[in-house]
Amino acid sequence: MSARRLACITVALVLGASLAASDAQAERLIVSVSNHRVTVTPNYTGEELVLFGSIERDDKTPADRTSYDLVVTIKGPGADMVTRRKERKFGIWVNTDSRQFLKVPAYLAVFANRPFNEIANPDVQRRLQLGLNNVILTQRVGTDYADVVSTDPFRSAFVRLRMEHGLYREATNAITFLTPTLFRTGIPLPAEVPIGNYDIEIELLANGALVTKTETAFEIVKVGFEQFVATSAQQNGLLYGLFTAAMALMTGWLASVVFRRD
Repeated sequence: MSARRLACITVALVLGASLAASDAQAERLIVSVSNHRVTVTPNYTGEELVLFGSIERDDKTPADRTSYDLVVTIKGPGADMVTRRKERKFGIWVNTDSRQFLKVPAYLAVFANRPFNEIANPDVQRRLQLGLNNVILTQRVGTDYADVVSTDPFRSAFVRLRMEHGLYREATNAITFLTPTLFRTGIPLPAEVPIGNYDIEIELLANGALVTKTETAFEIVKVGFEQFVATSAQQNGLLYGLFTAAMALMTGWLASVVFRRD
C-alpha cells in the first residue's frame, strides 16, 4: 500500500470519527442533585433528594426528534449478601439452601417517565439494564459466577426483600417532564439507607434507542457519635471489640447490682 493511499485512509477514518463524535453530541444532558452529601444523625428518619436537569439540543439534533424518554438508575455501595431458603422440618423452620450475591448494590432504584416496554424493545432493555429485572446481580452458583433469569426463586426473593425495606425501587412514572426538555425526579432514601457513595446514571432515549447518557453522584455519611463508633470499628477493630466486650460486662454487673435481691 502506497504512503499516499495510507494517508487518505487515515484522513477518512479521522473525519468519520469526528462526524460520529459530532452526532453523539447532538443532545446533551445537564443534571444536578439537590444534595450531594446527606448526613445521618441519630434521629435520621429518611429523606428525599431531587434530581433535576435539562436536555440541550443543537443544530445537529434531527428535526423530527421532538420527544424523549429518560431512565435514571441509582446504585448504592456494593456489598456481598446472602438469600436463604427455609423449610419446615419436624415442626421447626430450618435453612435448607442459600445463594450468595456478590458486590450487588445495597441500594438500587430505577425510575423512568413511562413503562420500559414502551421505551425500548426487550433487547435494548437488557443491554442498557433498564428495570430491576434487567440489572445484573452477580451470584455464586456452585463454582460459577453469573446472573440468572429474573424469575429465579433466589433472585426474586432477594429483590422482594430489598423492596420491602425500601432499598430496591422501581417506578415507571417517577420522572416528570416539566417542559419538553426540562425534567425532575425524586430519590427516596429510607431510614435504614446504607452509608457510602451513590452513583446516578441518567440515560436519554428516543425512538427506542439510546441518544446519550451522563452521570452524577452523592454520598451518605454518619456524623456525631455514630460516625465515631463506625470509624473506630473500621480503623481499630481489636480495640473496638475489647471496649465493646468491657462495656457489656460492665452493663451486666451494674444490672446485677441494681436488681439484686437482699
